[in-house]
Amino acid sequence: MNHSIAAVVLVALLSACSTVTGPAAGLTERAFAGSTRPVSNAIVEAMAGGLVSRTPGVQLDWSERRRALEAEYRALEYMGVGEPVIWGRSGQSRGEVVAGSPYRVGSQDCRQYKHTVYSGALTRTSRGTACRNSDGSWTLLA
Repeated sequence: MNHSIAAVVLVALLSACSTVTGPAAGLTERAFAGSTRPVSNAIVEAMAGGLVSRTPGVQLDWSERRRALEAEYRALEYMGVGEPVIWGRSGQSRGEVVAGSPYRVGSQDCRQYKHTVYSGALTRTSRGTACRNSDGSWTLLA
C-alpha cells in the first residue's frame, strides 16, 4: 500500500514538471503579461514603433518607448478582450494598452487595439490594427 501512495506522489510530481502545450500554454504567459519580464529585441523591433510612435504630441524617452512597445505586444499576444496592460510609473509617462477580439485575415490573426498615453496633464489615445506574423511578432497595419 505504501508503494502505491509513493507511485501516485511520484506521478504527480513528474506531471507538475511537464511542459504545457496547446491553449493552456497561454495561461502561463498571460500571468507575465503585465510583468517586467523582457520581450525580445527582435519582437520589439518588428513592431516598427507600434501605435505609440503614431500618437501625436507624445514625447517618450528610449526606456519609456520600450515599455510602451512591450505593453502593445503583451496586449496583442496574451490578453483577453478588454484586459489592459499597464506600463510606466506614476509621475512619469505611463500608459495602457487594450486589445479587442482576435479575427483572421487570410492566414493571419489580427486584432484592433488602443493605446492611451498619459504624460503630465496630456492624455492621448491612438487606435489601430495589428496582424501576427509567422515568427510571433506583430505588424501594425498602415
